[in-house]
Amino acid sequence: MSPIDQRLLDFADALGVRIEYRELPADRDGQYVHARRVIYLRPGMHGRHHRSVLAHELAHALWGDVPSKFGPVNAKQERRAEEWAALRLINHDDYRYFEMVNDGRPTGIALDLGVMTSIVKAYQGLLQRIGDTTYVDARMGAGQWHHRVEVA
Repeated sequence: MSPIDQRLLDFADALGVRIEYRELPADRDGQYVHARRVIYLRPGMHGRHHRSVLAHELAHALWGDVPSKFGPVNAKQERRAEEWAALRLINHDDYRYFEMVNDGRPTGIALDLGVMTSIVKAYQGLLQRIGDTTYVDARMGAGQWHHRVEVA
């Protein structure tokens, strides 16, 4: 088990969320059920898939997400969960290196980082490049960003 996998399990413990493995509908690899404080994961997923799905579902647990009948609410919850997972699973220095090595191709970057391509795409969506500076998860206002890198 990698250190990031252990951090995810520790985070689940801190949230008071159980993780259980069981068969899920064909269109799901994981599911968070807020009323039970449990994350269900499909058994047998390979490491990078398991890690990515677990982080995504932990984000739902953190935010207390419950499915909505209103599509835009679900879309917002899914985007937020994927972005939260990306910020926890991807180290920016590693990302920079693998982006260069893979000519920016998300699939190659994901393989090298040990996450799913959707996580890399979510991370890329958080990047804002302005001049010689790259900001990660930039917000309105001075100094409001997750990470900043000056490029020579």
